[in-house]
Parts: sequence; structure tokens; C-alpha cells
Amino acid sequence: MTDSTQSVPESPCVSICALDSNDVCMGCFRTGDEIVDWFTADPERKREILRASTKRREASDSLF
Repeated sequence: MTDSTQSVPESPCVSICALDSNDVCMGCFRTGDEIVDWFTADPERKREILRASTKRREASDSLF
């Protein structure tokens, strides 16, 4: 049986692919480097990327 904490996170891509002036995707809030890293990242690195992108999204939401 697979432990759910070890499962591979799904990509946060929402098919709105445009980087802003800070190199952050306006759709998924990953940086350009994080988007590239995603393809070879292990599950823990993917979770780190998701946490960072979630913080960026929340910070962006608080501006509006």
C-alpha cells in the first residue's frame, strides 16, 4: 500500500502560461525555474514548489 504522503503531487498548471515581470507564472504562480525543475523534481521538491507557489498566490490575492 502506498503512503499518501509519498504520492507524487500533480502539476499546478492551469494552462494560463504567462510570466510576469518577476518571472512568476500568472496562472500557477510558479517561477520560471520552478516550472522547469518540476519535470525532474522528486516528490518532496514538488511539494516545496507547491508550498512556495501557494504563498505567492495568497500574497497576490491579498493585493486585490
